[in-house]
Amino acid sequence: MRAPTCHSGTEVVPPSSSRALRQQLAHVALVVRDYDEAIGFYTQKLGFTVVEDSYQPEQDKRWVLVAPPGPPGTTLLLARASTPEQAGFIGNQAGGRVFLFLSTDDFWRDYHRMVAAEVRFVRGPSVEAYGTVAVFEDLYGNRWDLLQHSS
Repeated sequence: MRAPTCHSGTEVVPPSSSRALRQQLAHVALVVRDYDEAIGFYTQKLGFTVVEDSYQPEQDKRWVLVAPPGPPGTTLLLARASTPEQAGFIGNQAGGRVFLFLSTDDFWRDYHRMVAAEVRFVRGPSVEAYGTVAVFEDLYGNRWDLLQHSS
């Protein structure tokens, strides 16, 4: 039996079964217009915390990571657009589809807090087979699901 190949024809070698493969998404880059306005939205409106904000002099940019409250996990890398092409994707990173999913342990607590903070919801709460969900937009128009999974 031949080993599988990827689209370039290169042989795909399965991982060794002698050790478990452990991977996770570390960061998701989100193209923003301005670091400070994006930090303000994510911390003040969504309750995220700044994990890191450091200047990278060799590239004249900042490395800004924000994360929702809760256990450590994937963070958002707020990446300031540095070219006109990149700027064209601000607020439209997924072509108008929901781009990111914010999971919560208490939908109604977070929904009411976000409404009070004037976060714009474009689709109100609904109860689905998988959980309770509503769609909101970040400060640039990227769409997010606020989601509490069913037990």
